[in-house]
Amino acid sequence: MADVRIGASITYRLAFGPNAGRKALTLQTVPVRDEKRKGDDLVSQQAGFSLHAGIACKSHQRKKLERLCRYITRPAIAERRLSLANNGNVVIALKTPYNDGTTHVVLSPMEFMGRLAALVPKPRVNLTRFHGVFSPNSKLRDYVVPQKPVEEQESPKPKAYSMTWAQRLKRVLTGRRSALI
Repeated sequence: MADVRIGASITYRLAFGPNAGRKALTLQTVPVRDEKRKGDDLVSQQAGFSLHAGIACKSHQRKKLERLCRYITRPAIAERRLSLANNGNVVIALKTPYNDGTTHVVLSPMEFMGRLAALVPKPRVNLTRFHGVFSPNSKLRDYVVPQKPVEEQESPKPKAYSMTWAQRLKRVLTGRRSALI
């Protein structure tokens, strides 16, 4: 069910309720300009995701690095862009209009809660996914991931074995006898 909510969330489709499978209501305006903005060739949009590759900073550019970190750790929804319509629907104002002119998304309260639920990560799942040479099974990972220096690597500790079956039986039976007395 969670995968359906996530998939519906990124494609602006509704995951449940009477309008399940339909697109969410969006308010659109006529796009003001049609010329290509600077840096659009470094932006890719595929299957509901967007990747912007035009941002880079060097290690000595601390202000730029801080700004980038603040951007990637921003909250999922800015509260000041949320409002309630007269009929009780939630209106989400977009920061910048989409290419098709969409400026607002209108959802019922339950549809909005479904979108929020899709943002909650699954339990016990890594939130950072590595691809390419950083992926766990990459053959080249050893060449790009720093290793511990040889002097820091400690000798392996002796394995700690669990109790033997005899010790476990003794523990269980001794505990029962004392509980019965």
